[in-house]
Amino acid sequence: MRSILIVGNETLAGPTLAEAVSERLAHGPVSFHVVVPATPVGHALTWDEGEANKVAAERMEAMLERLRARGAAASGEVGVRDPVAAALDALRDRVVDEIILSTLPSGPSRWLRMDTPNRLRSAVEVPVTVVTATRETAEIG
Repeated sequence: MRSILIVGNETLAGPTLAEAVSERLAHGPVSFHVVVPATPVGHALTWDEGEANKVAAERMEAMLERLRARGAAASGEVGVRDPVAAALDALRDRVVDEIILSTLPSGPSRWLRMDTPNRLRSAVEVPVTVVTATRETAEIG
């Protein structure tokens, strides 16, 4: 069975990631492990780590429910703030065939400003697919 690591946060419920998941499911059995970095919640100049962890855990649980409802094996964890470090932490205990990095579009995306796709590709030996939410999705969510 193929194994895929999904790294995402605000975009986990978006249609772009859902389409990427559908494409993988269409090619046979696959298990997913979802890592949600506990990134700052964007409503103030300061941020609370406890709140970031709570929001990340809620998003992770909702994503796991969606994956399991589609018949996929799914597990997950809340990761550290940096998405590359969070992915590498998750890879300590598992081998995956692919990593899907789900991000906001250029502009609102801190991850793109941090060069996360290239940093992640440089840190791992498996394919990294970047899925970017549409601007409309980012404005809604």
